Amino acid sequence: MTKWLIRWILSAVALLIVADLVPGFHVRSIGSALLAALVIGFVNATLGTVLKIITLPLTILTLGLFLLVVNALMIEVSAWFVPGFAVHGFAAAFWGALVLSIIHLIGRRLAKD
Repeated sequence: MTKWLIRWILSAVALLIVADLVPGFHVRSIGSALLAALVIGFVNATLGTVLKIITLPLTILTLGLFLLVVNALMIEVSAWFVPGFAVHGFAAAFWGALVLSIIHLIGRRLAKD
């Protein structure tokens, strides 16, 4: 339970970092970031899984890069449901997904140590 809670909080912090780095990616408060992290996780676990299965051939063809497009779409969908979390345009969602992926990769590497 605590591991899940820590990941949730770290995802919210990552969203706040992305909001500072990516133009068009806005998170109003830590509460909005916490809710957005929860919604993004839920959307990724449901709709994201289905889209990743459907687009698997394209993902293989692009050596995995198409997953960034799917993740950007999941971020945009999540922004529809969370007040205080807004993504203005697909480019902001795409770059936000890329930066978010990098932050999560670094976080997982640091957590192993």
